[in-house]
Amino acid sequence: MSLKGKRVALLEARMSAELSAMVERQGGTAYSVPAVRETPVESSADTAAFVDALCAKRFDVVVFMTGVGASALLKEAEKRGQLDAALAALRSAMTVCRGPKPVSVLRRQDVQVNITAAEPHTTVEVLQALEAVDLLGKTVGLVHYGERNDAAAEGLRTRGATTSEICLYEWRLPEDIAPLTRLVGEIIDGGIDAVAVTSQIQIRHLFQIADRLGRKDALADALNRRTVVAAVGPVCATALRSFGVIPHVQPSHPKMGPMMIALADYFDLTAR
Repeated sequence: MSLKGKRVALLEARMSAELSAMVERQGGTAYSVPAVRETPVESSADTAAFVDALCAKRFDVVVFMTGVGASALLKEAEKRGQLDAALAALRSAMTVCRGPKPVSVLRRQDVQVNITAAEPHTTVEVLQALEAVDLLGKTVGLVHYGERNDAAAEGLRTRGATTSEICLYEWRLPEDIAPLTRLVGEIIDGGIDAVAVTSQIQIRHLFQIADRLGRKDALADALNRRTVVAAVGPVCATALRSFGVIPHVQPSHPKMGPMMIALADYFDLTAR
């Protein structure tokens, strides 16, 4: 099991160093090209209203889609001098986490986690985890990720809940898009052995750059024919398929470590 001699492009931003180290431990060359930056949303009347509603204990259930969103909410409450009230409100509400990262954020603040979605931690699993909960007439605070998750909100409302939603950060292109532009060209020219995708927005941004260059079809063709594509989980795989790309590798557990092991296994198998 090895990535020896393989040049692996990594689109991850927040954990790029960790992912690069995984590639290098297996003998590969990590080519880190972050495809997204997480930008905090400036405090607004909507943010203030959400924090006030939380502190007033108006939410029966609070759903956290990411650890970044959970941290941002607590930071906003602290900025407004309402952190203690926000934590007290979360301790008295039912808290729901999509995956392990928001769980860690809450537990560091001694806030219980009532429900955690099962792997692969998508919206589907969040809604399934809430099937046993009577949401009729309940008010649910939904803390989104870098964009609004309409499917999650609609799924909650279908169950009879009233939702109050907040998006505390946004997914944007990097300020300097030159590295992504170069990467598109290198993939098309056959200079990249593999691309690892760890969030749906990464692949959307990559194709956004390719579209600006008039090379969207050429990128999809290269990713299907020459460059091995690893998707960390089903959401990434679905995003890839929406651009006509079928991922070659998807680990059984939607985590970066298993993804890199699965990628190395793929190269070993295809080399035999």
